[in-house]
Amino acid sequence: MELRQLRHFVAVAEHGHFTRAAESVHLSQSALSASVRALEHELGASLFERTTRSVLPTAAGRTLYPYAQRLLREAAEARAAVARLESGETGTLAVGTVQTFRAADLPSLLAQLHRAHPGIEVALREATTTELFDALVTAELDLAFVALDARPLPPGLVALRTYTEELVAVVAPGHRLAAVAETDPAGLQPYPFIEFEAGTGLQTTVDALFVRAGVHRDVTFRVGDMDRLLDLVRHGLGVAVIPEPIARRSGLHRIGLRPGPPHRTLALVCRDPAPSSTAARLFLDLL
Repeated sequence: MELRQLRHFVAVAEHGHFTRAAESVHLSQSALSASVRALEHELGASLFERTTRSVLPTAAGRTLYPYAQRLLREAAEARAAVARLESGETGTLAVGTVQTFRAADLPSLLAQLHRAHPGIEVALREATTTELFDALVTAELDLAFVALDARPLPPGLVALRTYTEELVAVVAPGHRLAAVAETDPAGLQPYPFIEFEAGTGLQTTVDALFVRAGVHRDVTFRVGDMDRLLDLVRHGLGVAVIPEPIARRSGLHRIGLRPGPPHRTLALVCRDPAPSSTAARLFLDLL
């Protein structure tokens, strides 16, 4: 049973005449009659009594009519709902981000999307890179801003945008290094370290920086919250290596690192180079 057959059946039932019904659905009378006969054959019942003057629905026709009306109405509503989704009038967008992402102004981007498309519901999730990868693979997220290291992306994920951020050391204004503008990793070795512990990304990139330099660090604090890390540094409890945009906003003394400067890589990751979600495509247009 096809929607077009139901549409033809309803037209005949409402017009009570094959010729007028054929005109209303822009078909020839013979094509309309063939469509109705095919529906009758599929149902195993006659739907109309055909007389020389009129066409009247049979008991089977009268039974089918309200169902056909409802199916056609629901089909029209489904088409309209999909059209609204594809136009950006409605929809959902689930975005993930690591805590330390500052390469783009994410709150501003989400606000722009909301102003332009208020019918799109946006959900934001903050998590570690590994957790965001998992959420992308299981389609819990449409897009995610993640921090990368030397390892490749998990299978099935692609980077749509990449960003680089310089890494710098930060210390409290009264720290012994507060007068130093630049140093190498060995120059930081005598001091206790405060580590941002968030797995793949910043943590592994900083670890690799000191391993390559052959420098062993004395990590006395390990925290998973960047604001807490900055407070610990601000109170003179150690030195930390963090992205320069975060360091700049913190008001702490920044120390450039050589050789380099070293940097970390971030990416906007998705399951497909061309996302099927209209909401995701509209968000990408803002970047």
